[in-house]
Amino acid sequence: MTDIARFEALVLPHLDAAYNLARWLTRDPHDAEDVVQDACVRGLRYLASMRDGEARAWFLTIVRHATYDWLGRHRDRGDGAEIAEIAADADAEPPRCAERRGDSRALAQAIDALALPYREVIVLRELEELSYHEIATIAAIPIGTVMSRLARARALLRRSPALHAIGAQRSGGMP
Repeated sequence: MTDIARFEALVLPHLDAAYNLARWLTRDPHDAEDVVQDACVRGLRYLASMRDGEARAWFLTIVRHATYDWLGRHRDRGDGAEIAEIAADADAEPPRCAERRGDSRALAQAIDALALPYREVIVLRELEELSYHEIATIAAIPIGTVMSRLARARALLRRSPALHAIGAQRSGGMP
């Protein structure tokens, strides 16, 4: 099997996860595309270093490094990215769709407001459903640090003003 065929078979199934991680870390969909493209080039170049059965964690580690390199090069550009609109569920009634979109936007804003180390672990755990071990490998931190960052990220999300506003609206109170 050629390197390109091996890369396609092992890595390409994880492009959505790679984009998702890069999107949350860069806060911009176009920048995330650039980062993932860079990560693919790097991944193909270093394909021999991947051990069998670890393609997802291996590739997301490359995406993480590519993202941090990109962030370092674009530090003075500012945060600037708007959170992408959440598509409406065609089968739901309009009031419920609007409520869900509002919930999704509020959650996205709350995650986006987290500091990068917390945003990184919460995205990998809750959105990508990676194990603590995989997150520790990707972020090059001890599992205990993964656990403490997740706990802190979850606590910050629970206290998020955007999420409190949703709860107040549902209970009939003021935000």
